[in-house]
Amino acid sequence: MLPLLDEIVRRRKILSLNQKELAELVGVSQSFIAKIETKKINPSYMKTKEIFDTLENLERKREKKAKDIFHSKVVGVDRDDPLSRATKVMNETGYSQLPVFSEKRVVGSVSEKTLLDQIMKVGDPAKLSKVAVDEVMDQAFPQVDEIAPLSVISSLLQYSPAVLVTRKGLVTGIITKADMLKII
Repeated sequence: MLPLLDEIVRRRKILSLNQKELAELVGVSQSFIAKIETKKINPSYMKTKEIFDTLENLERKREKKAKDIFHSKVVGVDRDDPLSRATKVMNETGYSQLPVFSEKRVVGSVSEKTLLDQIMKVGDPAKLSKVAVDEVMDQAFPQVDEIAPLSVISSLLQYSPAVLVTRKGLVTGIITKADMLKII
């Protein structure tokens, strides 16, 4: 189902296009676009779809990508590290969640919440200090390619505290909710 025709003028203006520029991209006259926007004509389904497809392609090209905002320094811990190491890294860096690696592969994550839950469960924090990270780690953060649009990343961050950015299967960066808020 296509959006309402009123969306054409709104989306065109967001893209900083005038009617002539949009018309040239779609392959119609400027007056045709003007008549649609002023509701003087009701275009065919195919022309309407062509206009919206053009607008969508332009929006997609202009949208920021993961590579535009990610942090290239990814701080994490190894699955065999003790929890004391994870808490030390969190304290030193100020990060509340970390990816867990096995060599260069991501195998899980650990967060302050996970550690606090373990303290409540075990009762004695000293007992936890030597426990290996992989015994309490959570599932790995979602991973996206460097060219993933921010709309996808924003959706993933609704369910995960961080998203890892990859290139050819290797982690090249990380994006957190705080990073997304910085671009507003």
